[in-house]
Amino acid sequence: MNTRVAIVTGGSRGIGRAIAERLAADGQAVAVVYATNRAEADDTVRTITDKGGAAIAVQADVADEAAVTALFDTVEAEFGGVDVVVNSAGLMILGNVADFDLADLDRLHRTNIRGTFVVDQQAARRVRGGGAIVNLSTSVTRLALPTYAAYAASKGAVDAISMILARELRGRDITVNAVAPGPTATALFLDGKDQETVDRMARANPMERLGMPDDIAEVVSFLAGPGRWVNGQTLYANGGVV
Repeated sequence: MNTRVAIVTGGSRGIGRAIAERLAADGQAVAVVYATNRAEADDTVRTITDKGGAAIAVQADVADEAAVTALFDTVEAEFGGVDVVVNSAGLMILGNVADFDLADLDRLHRTNIRGTFVVDQQAARRVRGGGAIVNLSTSVTRLALPTYAAYAASKGAVDAISMILARELRGRDITVNAVAPGPTATALFLDGKDQETVDRMARANPMERLGMPDDIAEVVSFLAGPGRWVNGQTLYANGGVV
């Protein structure tokens, strides 16, 4: 097959779903990876296939190396190879450092750090030449907002993994980048926030609005396709918030 093939973790909802649908619209066959919600994953696949695209839903715990190995095996068997891997699966748990539940810290790090590392490990072994690996980070690593310490720390690790992996893949013609969204209108971001907080964060950037999942998907589409000269970078997709 000449069609490029993409794996999108967390691809059943929010930013991940927007990315899966955008890559499919770009002509890529897409594996929509979900953790527990098969119905949402199937709905994403149906949306893609109804528009003439190719997609499958695959369940996997991104932090489980056996499950991730099986995921790549499934995609290679179905589509013939892997060209693009997008790590969009993630957790966000907020709280002050002084009061933060360490069990929640472990959950955050298991998905956001170990999950990214495990998926990137298989991607580094199996993505074909000319391919791309894109990890989802966050602009909060620079904004330093109170209550975001645990989440930002986990995404700072994602930035480091991305930069180093890009250099480890020297000579393979595979790019590795991170995309760092700002406040984006997803259930993950909006959950637990009152309208005043949402409005304040929307006004924090010069565009004076929240990002939309499609805004982030557009950046990932560039990195997963024509953006071959961008490598080892974290791109801040946040409307200009500083």
